[in-house]
Order: sequence, then C-alpha cells, then structure tokens
Amino acid sequence: MPLPAAIRDARREFFTTSAAGLGGLALTSMLAEEQLLSAESSTIDKSRLDVRPPHFAPRAKRCILIFLAGAPSHVDLYDPKPVLQQRHGQQPPKSLTDTVRFAFIKKDSAILMGSPRKFPKRGESAMPWCDLMPRLGSCVDDIALIRSMHTDAFNHHPAQLMMTTGVPRFGRPSLGSWLTYGLGSDSRNLPGYVVLPVGRGSSGGVSNWTSGFLPSSYEGVVFRSQGEPVLNLNNPPGVSRKMQELGLGAITTLNQQRYQLLRDPEIASRISSYELAFRMQAAAPQLIDLSSESQETLNAYGVTRPEPKKHNFRGGGPHVYQQFATNCLLARRLVEQGTRCVTIMHASWDHHSNLTDEISYNAGMLDQPAAALLNDLKQRGMLDETLVVCAGEFGRTPLAENRGGAKQNTGRDHHPFGFSLWLAGGGIKGGQVIGATDDIGWAPVADAVHVNDLHATIMHLFGFDHLKFTHRFRGLDVRLTDQGGHVVNKLLA
Repeated sequence: MPLPAAIRDARREFFTTSAAGLGGLALTSMLAEEQLLSAESSTIDKSRLDVRPPHFAPRAKRCILIFLAGAPSHVDLYDPKPVLQQRHGQQPPKSLTDTVRFAFIKKDSAILMGSPRKFPKRGESAMPWCDLMPRLGSCVDDIALIRSMHTDAFNHHPAQLMMTTGVPRFGRPSLGSWLTYGLGSDSRNLPGYVVLPVGRGSSGGVSNWTSGFLPSSYEGVVFRSQGEPVLNLNNPPGVSRKMQELGLGAITTLNQQRYQLLRDPEIASRISSYELAFRMQAAAPQLIDLSSESQETLNAYGVTRPEPKKHNFRGGGPHVYQQFATNCLLARRLVEQGTRCVTIMHASWDHHSNLTDEISYNAGMLDQPAAALLNDLKQRGMLDETLVVCAGEFGRTPLAENRGGAKQNTGRDHHPFGFSLWLAGGGIKGGQVIGATDDIGWAPVADAVHVNDLHATIMHLFGFDHLKFTHRFRGLDVRLTDQGGHVVNKLLA
C-alpha cells in the first residue's frame, strides 16, 4: 500500500475507533460505580479532577471572578480625582500624550474630563466609595481596593487575555483552568470550572476561559441560567436513558483495548467529559432551579428586580439586571457544591460615549447582586475560603474621547497605564486601599501592581508558589506568570 494511503487509513481508524469508544468507556466507569459491573473491568484512569494538595496550606479554596469586560472607568467608580475635576476641559501635558498610543483619541485636540461622581467614606475603614454603588459600599471593610493596576495591552481582546491568561495572545490556559488543574474539583456532578455569561459577548470569547495547552478537562464550561443549563446536555428526543446505556455498553466491548493501546491524554479528557455530562444531566437542572432558595435570598440578590429603562446604549440586551443577579446567586450555589472556579462574564463596559448614563446603568446592575454575594458567602461561613475578584481588562482615560472631532465629548478611551479592581475573601485583608495613581488617574505613583503580580498573589492564596507551579509543554516548563510577577504581600490577611 502506498504510504499516503496507509497514513490516511491509519488516521481514519484512529478517529473512528477512539471516538466510538469514549461513551462506552465512560459508561463502564459509571456502571462500575453503581456496582453493575465488576471493578476489574473498568479501564478508566483516575479522574483528572480529583483534589490534589497544593505546595503549602491555602487561604482560598474557591474563586469567583466577576469580569467586567470592556473596562470600567476607574476615575468614575474607584479612584476619585478632585484635581482632574478642577482641570476639566483643559489640555493635558504633552509629556503624557506624546509617547503613548490611543485607540481613538486625537492627541492634538485632547482635553481632560473630570467625573461628576461623589465618593463618600464608607465602613469602619472610611474607604472612599462611589455613590453609584452604595450596597457594595456597605461591604468595604471586607474589600481590598487596588488603585495602581497596570497592564501591557490597550485593545480589548489582548487585554482580556492578559487578565485571564497572563499573556496578551491566544493559546494559554486561563486562570480558572490553572486553578482546576492544580487543585482539581470537590464536585463529582458539576464541572470544576464554570462560566456564567450575561449580556453581550466579550471580544475575547471562549479564549478567556480556555484550557490552552492543558488537557481540555480543565476548560471552563458555559452555563445558562435559563432553559437547558448546558447546550446539548440532554439526550435527543426519542432517546431514553436505557437506550443510551445499551448503545454505549455495546461500544465499550469494542473499544476498551484501543484505549489501553493509545492512552492519548485528550481521549482521557473526553472520557472524563462524557462521565461528567452523564452525571450533569441530573445535577445541572437542579442547580439552576432556585425554588429551594428563600424569598429573602432572592430579594437580596435582586433576582426579580425590574429592569431599568435604557435607550440605545450598551448594557447587554433585555433582562440583564435579572440575569446578572441570577448568575451571582448561581456562583454561590456552584462553589457551595464544590466547583473550584466560577467566572461571571458581563461584557458591556466599553464606554466611548454616553458615559454618564451607561456607567450608571452598569453600576446599578453590579451593585446589589455583588454585595449580596459577599454578604451571602460571609453569612454561610464561606467568604474566608472563597476569593472574589471584580475586574475589567484595563481602565479608561482621564481624557475625553474626541473621536472624529466630535464637539461633545461624552466618553473615555482605553487606558492600560493605570486602573482599579477589588478583591474580597479568600485570605484577602479587607478595608484597605492599595496603591495610588497621580492627580489625574493616569499612572501608578505608589505600589504599582501588574496583572502578573495579581496572578502571582492569587496563586499564593491558593497555596501555590507561582514560580514552581508549572506544566511541561513542548519541552518547556510553562507557568501562569511566565512574563513576570510577584506576590503583593499587602493584600494578604
């Protein structure tokens, strides 16, 4: 047989036999668990999501990332700048603008734009907190606010990848994948890493929760808060559970030997996924069924709160307020049931125009459910071991956006040089502000924190030395913080 034909036939045989065997092997494992098959006949490796010990005792065991994709304005939400307000409408120093890139701002006509927001002091810590988020303001003693963040990318997609994977390019595992890879999952019936999207899709999409070069078992699984929790989870119409078992059982006999021969890691990952999907058919619908929650809890999160009126601006379509509130409650339910990492993704914070209306709308969406999440975790004794991070990919310029020479400047451009985010729980020392930017919020002037520093700190909270937490890929020991990073000790309780 000519070589090309041999290669073609071998390739066809590999995909046919291995793919056909996945469901059968998964069924073998499940039947063994139910004592319907002898343990000796099961050939499935130990689950890739089994819990494993970290390098040292962790402070955090679970992570909830609230990702505000599009980049919220730090000078309007977190970092009050009276001087910027005083200089509203003035031209910025050329030393600031000459050597930097902007997405849309025209340098020759750029002007400073102050913020109308008020920042009353809240909590025992007397932390200045934006008047648009009063409920989160009641939680500031549990919150560590970093005002000195900076990143390497000034466009959304690469900056989102920077925040979620540590580098501004495709192909790297996300933070949630690294945590699940390192610690496994405490749940057998739900994924170790779950993504809860709401509103418009982020520009980064699935690349923000990919497993990259790690086995696909560690990739984020997208859940929906209504309808079928995971697309294509249920059997097709007319296919009963018994029919499923019979079909998979027949395939098992044919393909166990092939699996033992190949031992392909991705086949093992797919087997694990089949097993999990089988269990999720019962567990996932129960998860999104909120009937077991008290009315007090539903009201606290704002699950049934009315949607404010809005007119032709970003925000993410109808029912965003209710969807975001539901996702925050689902995040608590997921980590309570053993899921290692949850990402709540809202992607409508790109305020190039109509800033006042849009950021007011979005802050209102965020405030009540996020505060309820912190309070709920705290009341259940879970906050100490659950790290909550609320972040976008960068900040917004202290300059008004003047795209196209518009006479009315109503928004802000992309700003990677300085921005803010906050953390709570999971070993974080709350009630403090870390770092500072200059008088107009342009760049850090004290305790600068790079995105890689944030990742190193998160790894530390979960019990990992970020310099030693690696995965061998193409002959290299790769880590989340390859580009640099150090632990921010001021964050630690």
